[in-house]
Amino acid sequence: MATTKTPHTTGHRRGFMFVLSSPSGAGKTTLSRRLLGSHGGLTMSVSVTTRPMRPGEIDKQDYYFIDKPAFDDMAAQGKLLEHADVFDHQYGTPAHLVEASLNDGIDVLFDIDWQGTRQLAQKRRDDLVSVFILPPSLDELERRLRARAQDSEAVVQKRMNKAAAEISHWQEYDYVVINNDLDQALSKIVHILEAERVKRIRQTNLPEFIEKLCNRG
Repeated sequence: MATTKTPHTTGHRRGFMFVLSSPSGAGKTTLSRRLLGSHGGLTMSVSVTTRPMRPGEIDKQDYYFIDKPAFDDMAAQGKLLEHADVFDHQYGTPAHLVEASLNDGIDVLFDIDWQGTRQLAQKRRDDLVSVFILPPSLDELERRLRARAQDSEAVVQKRMNKAAAEISHWQEYDYVVINNDLDQALSKIVHILEAERVKRIRQTNLPEFIEKLCNRG
């Protein structure tokens, strides 16, 4: 993970886990990339996965590509913050990489589904900020899936069949953004990010800062 820091006038700030979830094709990956490209102090969580590498992907940059026995071993040893089965493959988040970033005041961006988000909430609720991204309609969602020409017809139909079930978990998220326009959706996500960064509970040196601020001696 990259470790670019953003300065804070009150001293150290603990980072947080910033989750973007959506049905496949609703835009979370595109929004994640644009957010990373425009904001410092933010790094992408790189998951381990058992699925095959796709064209253009790079091991240890897009994912850590491992086999199922290795994945099962990490899960059994508690080395994953969350893990889930998605379309017949397994995905998980290495805990030590995330914790190192949070301690350094770096926010960690997650592109995961509701299953993973629920696990993060159960383990690290105070460190979690979650956003669910909705498509403007299911017709538009299907159009986007076909337009990216990445999946077979059978996979497109499988993703569409699963979309309603994924959307049903929207109430488990802190924020909901409808991605009708990519720029507008990104703007809303940026506002959420910036507001969460100045929350009192995240500014860990704030008590000392206030004491100095008010001490005239």
